[in-house]
Amino acid sequence: MENTQNQNSASSTLRQVPTLSLGSYLHGSENDKVKFIEQLFLGMKDYGFIILKDHSVSASLLTEAYQMLEQFYALPEKQKLSYISEHGGGQRGYTSFGKEHAKGSPVVDLKEFWHVGREVPEGHAFSKYYPKNIWPDDSLPGFRPLFEKLFSQLENAGVQMMEALTYPLQVEKDFFKNMVVEGNSILRLLHYPPIPEGVDPRCVRAAAHEDINFITILPAATTSGLQLKDRDGQWLDIESDYGTLIVDAGDMLARITNDVIPSTTHRVINPQDGTNKSRYSMPFFMHPNPEAMLSCLPSCQGSGAKYPDITAHEFLMQRLREIGLIK
Repeated sequence: MENTQNQNSASSTLRQVPTLSLGSYLHGSENDKVKFIEQLFLGMKDYGFIILKDHSVSASLLTEAYQMLEQFYALPEKQKLSYISEHGGGQRGYTSFGKEHAKGSPVVDLKEFWHVGREVPEGHAFSKYYPKNIWPDDSLPGFRPLFEKLFSQLENAGVQMMEALTYPLQVEKDFFKNMVVEGNSILRLLHYPPIPEGVDPRCVRAAAHEDINFITILPAATTSGLQLKDRDGQWLDIESDYGTLIVDAGDMLARITNDVIPSTTHRVINPQDGTNKSRYSMPFFMHPNPEAMLSCLPSCQGSGAKYPDITAHEFLMQRLREIGLIK
């Protein structure tokens, strides 16, 4: 569960940040639906994130997933290294500790992770973009079915939220669904080990950054450390109940909305409470398909689009170079 180091800031955060019921949008009255849409849009626009409850992602599935991560990351280093993708870029399988850094950061993040991504059949229009997933079937045969199921459930919740955003952004109801249904979405399975002795003091578990994608859906993690920067530039410790989802805006959504919904800066700080133990986290990065064009929405143009059109794949490659995952 996401705890905080500072109960005052937690209380302040929870007073400000909307905690929304996805069930009220899907199954509530017309007034419930309108209220959800308004609060989702304002939460993403004014604070950068919302906390979501009453969704269809199973709490027991999340518990199983965190238990599986503990088992995987306890494997010998040599075995974990055997799951690194030959395609490079960390798009699938294992990425070792100290490989990734935040855009513009001179030092690496203190984390290792695994990527589960989209798979499409041979001959599919997007097969050239999507490497096959890597699975540790020889070590943990339950890994694949568990995380395929979690990927599917998180994606479903994401599609429902993106649909709700179409109303205030004045696009057709299936606008985002059509972009993300075969999109390049990624489930990242993160392990932040105990902070090693002698590490560069500038290094943190995840330096301040913005995500690349449309929205990020983050099940509440196993320990504290997550901080998001609100629109006033203040770092907020995020507390959410186990089983809830933290949702924030990424660069692609900021780009097509002309920064009406700005990307959310966030970080994971090193332990502050005297304990130095592992932290596990499972963000789902919702991406459009690679050939989707990131163009400014008409309702957001104002005095003119700030960013030129670019395909989702071109933008992703640009950002992966900036964070050190490809050259």
